Amino acid sequence: MALFRKMKLVNITPTILPILPSIALIPIVISYLLGFHAGGLDVVIKFFISSTSPSLEPIVLWNAWTALQVTFSTALISWTVSSFIGIFLGILSSNIFWDSIGVNSFVPKILKLVLTLLRSIHELIWGLLLLQIFGINAWVAIIAITIPYSSLVARVISSQLDVLDKRTLIALLKCGGGPLSSMISSLIPSITPTIFSYIGYRLECALRGATLLGVFGMGGIGNNLKLTLQSLQFREMWTSLWFLAIAMVIVERFTSLLRQSDSSPINNYRKLFLSSIVLIIILIFSIIWLDRLDIRLLLPENINLINLPKFSDLIDTAKDMNWINLFSHTLLLTILSAAIAIGLPPLLMMLFPTKLGHNIQSIVWSFFRLIPPPLSALLFVLTTNPNLFVAALALGIHHSGVLGRLLKEKLDQQSNNQKVALRSLSASSHIAWVYGCFSQESNSYLAYAAYRTDIILRETTVVGLIGGTGLGWQLIESLSSFNWSELILLISCYSVITLFGEAISDKWRHIWLAKHNQNLTAKNFQLLIN
Repeated sequence: MALFRKMKLVNITPTILPILPSIALIPIVISYLLGFHAGGLDVVIKFFISSTSPSLEPIVLWNAWTALQVTFSTALISWTVSSFIGIFLGILSSNIFWDSIGVNSFVPKILKLVLTLLRSIHELIWGLLLLQIFGINAWVAIIAITIPYSSLVARVISSQLDVLDKRTLIALLKCGGGPLSSMISSLIPSITPTIFSYIGYRLECALRGATLLGVFGMGGIGNNLKLTLQSLQFREMWTSLWFLAIAMVIVERFTSLLRQSDSSPINNYRKLFLSSIVLIIILIFSIIWLDRLDIRLLLPENINLINLPKFSDLIDTAKDMNWINLFSHTLLLTILSAAIAIGLPPLLMMLFPTKLGHNIQSIVWSFFRLIPPPLSALLFVLTTNPNLFVAALALGIHHSGVLGRLLKEKLDQQSNNQKVALRSLSASSHIAWVYGCFSQESNSYLAYAAYRTDIILRETTVVGLIGGTGLGWQLIESLSSFNWSELILLISCYSVITLFGEAISDKWRHIWLAKHNQNLTAKNFQLLIN
């Protein structure tokens, strides 16, 4: 007993906390190994070997290039429209906007609720729903991406506006300035860097979203991936994947330039004005681009009306559904996927802390972001039994690619002084990386991880079929059988879960960001006194 009294409890600090979720890999790997079979191993090996020798036949190259143009132009249209709508709705749903016009309105609360409901439904579900109304056409993918993305942009803009210092706005209003002009002059320049950074990130997401919708039969390069996978033509698949990889690299470089540009107040006004013009030009150019590819967006479309169920039908359907299993499996899938996504990047960077190791990991993160979760899930299923753990692994590694890239970018902007100092004190390279590099960004990383968990919850729909359970799987099953009663109930449940999930993640995000800002303040003060 004396020994136990002398033992000290392990202090789980924010530096260690992001690495701990990687423990979820243990049950997932065990489940994978228990269900492992070599039946599809040769197919998986062929898939990876084909990456080094993609098909270079002219017809294959032309088909991949044409499909990429469809996907890219669809993403650009969705991105530009959702950016404009999102910024407008973000301003309109902010409390500070209504305060500036002197109206104590309930409008922002109603708008925020509606926007939450819209973004709680993944673009894949929007796409499959709109497919029933408009049939197969380009508008389905564009609107399916635009609806949730507009809401996501609005959420960021609104939250950024509501935490700004209002004193400059109040001063301008008291001097007789108009509400809108005063708000644009005093507040908008302050959040311009955030607007550019987030909207740039949304372009990457729009490209991945357009690819994913193509996998589910809505055209573009995703459709190529689906067809080549079904026929096991992996060399042709990798032709499309390499085209997509090049497009993603170009988009990433473009968004990096946006984040690194000058953010002075005067330059922010100029950037906003010029960017608005550029976005309008991109929108017009993309519509013309699709028209040249024989995809007519401006032609009238036939609309198929949906017969909505009666309230009594909803009650009867609700009684027949196994809500406990659906909720519990969805939450378990979300937790496991989020644990992999959050814990894997810092774990690998800690295990391989050298510059070469991190450069190799950058390639790995790019590969994880490139492969859509349904495709990686199907590859896993070729060598193991389909279950919830396989679905979690596919979704988790995809999002670990996003978080891994973010973490590396943050660490690359740091000074190496603390790491070098720890190494000079004979600390191992692993310890020096954790406490000399990662500790400075751990709170910021946890804050973004909390936000990423929201997205993972919505994307459980994407791998629902592989897990064979959860709300996502049931949603797609209900859509395929045109069971509108089940569909309405399931979407409502997803919305409720998203409301709670966003509330929890926002709380934790604010906590970790506050700690990150405190650490920066303390660090700056220490540099000052030194």
